Amino acid sequence: MDIYEALYTTRAMRRLRPDQIPLDVQARILDAAIRAPSEPDGRRFLLVDDPDLRRQLGALYLAVWEQFVDPGKIPPEFARAFRSGDHLARHFAEVPLLLLGFGQGSGGGSIYPALQSAMLAARADGVGSTLPTFLSFRQDEVLELLDVPPDEGWRMVACVPLGYPTGKWGVAARRPVHEVTFRNRWGTPPGFEVPEPLWQPKDEDGVGSAGSQSGKDVVR
Repeated sequence: MDIYEALYTTRAMRRLRPDQIPLDVQARILDAAIRAPSEPDGRRFLLVDDPDLRRQLGALYLAVWEQFVDPGKIPPEFARAFRSGDHLARHFAEVPLLLLGFGQGSGGGSIYPALQSAMLAARADGVGSTLPTFLSFRQDEVLELLDVPPDEGWRMVACVPLGYPTGKWGVAARRPVHEVTFRNRWGTPPGFEVPEPLWQPKDEDGVGSAGSQSGKDVVR
């Protein structure tokens, strides 16, 4: 898969089928994760596919979701994201594979590049994912449940649900890059405009629908 296709179409997939992910696919995902540009000694990964553990983690996840998310306060523009997030929260135990990322010490931020690499590698194999952090609010319970050594300073930073999605891959709609990017000082335009995504799926003739895979004709 072209790297730009992976980058542009790896969107949050929260509706996942219960089909098991083959071990060789899991191995590719994790092998890509450990190659990420971050401190290797300060991170650990834990795969969870045991049904009972998934059920218990799912109960914790749903409790946090209901604690922090009020359906009555969701703005209309976020209604779709809420519905998919709510679906994940109520079907968390059915997700076939959970990838938990652990960091050591108070930061743990080095795990995020690794998890992003894992999500990109998963996309290359048609596996969907998302990056919620709700379980981190039940840190002590998660660590105890998974037998994480209590005296080594590990903390669970994020849990990535992995599974084959029920929806379709596609380029996520976002505000144009020139509307959210500045140069040198806040509010100063970056010097370019990108009204359309620079990568688009190829048509039958092998040409991106924006007219060029390089996107030169849409940058101003």
